[in-house]
Amino acid sequence: MIVSLPESPQAIADATWPDLEPLYEALATAPIDDPKAWLLEWSKLEEILEEAGTVAMIAYTCDTADPEKEAANLRWSSEIFPKAVEMQVRLAKRLVELGYTEPGLEVAIRGFRTDIEIFREENVPLSSELETLVAAYQKITGGLTVDWNGEKKTVPQLQPFLKDRDRTVREKAFRLGSRAYMDQREEMAKLFDEMYEKRQRVARNAGFPDYQAYAFKSKHRFDYTPDDCASFHRAVEKTVAPAVERLMAHRRNRLGVEAVRPWDTQVELEGARPLKPFSDVAGLVEPARRVFNALDPELGAQFGKMADEGLLDLESRPGKAPGGYCTKLSWRGMPFIFMNAVGVPDDVSTLVHEAGHSFHDFASHRQQYVWQRSFTHEAAELASMSMELLAAPHLTLPTGYYAPDEARTAWTEHLEDVLVTLAHIASVDAFQAWIYTSGKGADAAARDAAWLDIRTRFERGVDWTGLEPERVSRWYRQLHIFEYPFYYIEYGIAQLGALQLWRASRSDPAGTVRRYREALALGGTVSLPDMYRAAGAKLIFNEKDMGELVTLVESELISLRNGG
Repeated sequence: MIVSLPESPQAIADATWPDLEPLYEALATAPIDDPKAWLLEWSKLEEILEEAGTVAMIAYTCDTADPEKEAANLRWSSEIFPKAVEMQVRLAKRLVELGYTEPGLEVAIRGFRTDIEIFREENVPLSSELETLVAAYQKITGGLTVDWNGEKKTVPQLQPFLKDRDRTVREKAFRLGSRAYMDQREEMAKLFDEMYEKRQRVARNAGFPDYQAYAFKSKHRFDYTPDDCASFHRAVEKTVAPAVERLMAHRRNRLGVEAVRPWDTQVELEGARPLKPFSDVAGLVEPARRVFNALDPELGAQFGKMADEGLLDLESRPGKAPGGYCTKLSWRGMPFIFMNAVGVPDDVSTLVHEAGHSFHDFASHRQQYVWQRSFTHEAAELASMSMELLAAPHLTLPTGYYAPDEARTAWTEHLEDVLVTLAHIASVDAFQAWIYTSGKGADAAARDAAWLDIRTRFERGVDWTGLEPERVSRWYRQLHIFEYPFYYIEYGIAQLGALQLWRASRSDPAGTVRRYREALALGGTVSLPDMYRAAGAKLIFNEKDMGELVTLVESELISLRNGG
């Protein structure tokens, strides 16, 4: 043993960086007589630290109003992890200088080389400061509530009202949710001003012209470029945006309105009343067990283990951070799912999506080293978005949540959302590119104006007349722009990969699930194109291939409307 490792993450829950630094220092200074043994110890140390910090993050996002949980999360995110990154680069240099490798470690070592190349000591305090700003954003958004007929509700809890048959109810819910963010616009804009300045400084310190160039390198985007993303945007503009416009024209006709307004985009077009797939958390979890068992018994067992061991926090409540995520507890080899369920079909999709991430974590944990169990977001989102499509045939009762007619409605809504979301993804990614490369990203008013321009390019068929402030507020609620800059194009890349898997599953469901699982088990041992290839997909940025998938989705929607 080179270092006396903590017995568990819980043993270092209250640790500070001075408590942990000696563990890294021992690895940094010990002779490396056996590289594999040294690497295994380093991997075990990372498992323990990652889980300790993740537990603190989970506790805080589940209760942003608790000052002790906030302090613990900040200690890990802004004090410990930035310093740990510095030591990780130091250890990576030792390994790279040895010239050591082994089968399945090549991708990780390429990542080490990149991290070494872009690391700058002066960026460590900037990373800490950015984490503090992220926590401030989480606190603002986690504390947002509205008055709904005398009852305090979170913004996610307005979601069912956006599906109400009564148009006045939908409009009220839309305006209240937007107003909650509009009222915080100035404070959030100031936060973003600081984030922007610090991120651009991080990039310049590392020798990059802007944060976009730095982000592509730091995210290990070895297989595509900003130019590819621009091609993606153009392809969406040519293929997806017109399809969404056709969706909205159909919606306008079915609703019998002169124009589709923002509060008309989520109401279901079929059925006597909005779908309510479950009424409590048990009603969300128990059918999910059956769905995953029907798809694949081992996946069902994995989800059941998470449910039985309390690794799901699903309901929306005051003080809880918005959004949803799946994160892994590296030491125990278990995932954790967080979301804000309120009883709508989107909650079912979100749980299935996050479960896809969890299955990826389970599969990749079989790899020997912690770095081999890590993968880029493009791979992670392929796992989650494919699961949404592969699980869809099992969502009908008695296995799932819906009667047959309701299942057809839910599937229609999901496919429509695939197209709408692709347009949204292009908006968000193009907006982030503009922020960090235009030279005007430091100007809050210019950011808002650019969002409106970009949104108009991709979002068609919805009448926003007189609602410019509400339309602007949409980017303030997109947490990725604040918390995870440039993390969004991955959803688009992965959605196109998932549609390819869905296309294959229509003729070979069992083989598609098998290939899906085999691809997940590769973890981070192969390149992104190779991982997609193993699953039966390829990376798509061009109009032709994207157009074929859009046509497939539209054809299925027409069939569903005709009772198919």
